[in-house]
Amino acid sequence: VQLVESGGGLVQAGDSLRLSCAASGRTFSNPAMGWFRQAPGKEREFVATINWSGGITYYADSVKGRFTISRDNAKNTVYLQMNSLKPEDTAVYYCAGDSRRSYGLTRQAGDFASWGQGTQVTVSS
Repeated sequence: VQLVESGGGLVQAGDSLRLSCAASGRTFSNPAMGWFRQAPGKEREFVATINWSGGITYYADSVKGRFTISRDNAKNTVYLQMNSLKPEDTAVYYCAGDSRRSYGLTRQAGDFASWGQGTQVTVSS
């Protein structure tokens, strides 16, 4: 299984970015996907997760109302639309899949077995 993120970049506070995560390889037994981020000197933290249909999503409180996770299963791609970006959103953003849970969503990084290489998002003030 391979996950490849794209869409990161350098933006100003208040701007928007859309990250993409393209998945290839075998089908996940649990199709839930997630986005996490890691800022310098900090632990990797949960951002958002989505179920197969897209009908159930969870967000970290810090991004709720600003970020939207979505997916296009025909393209095997998950997206993270990020609006009203803040300097504290600066981090490497990782896509995660292949949840070890038999069903349902999770906010725990350790529950995901497959990870992308990450894409840098930098928000200047």
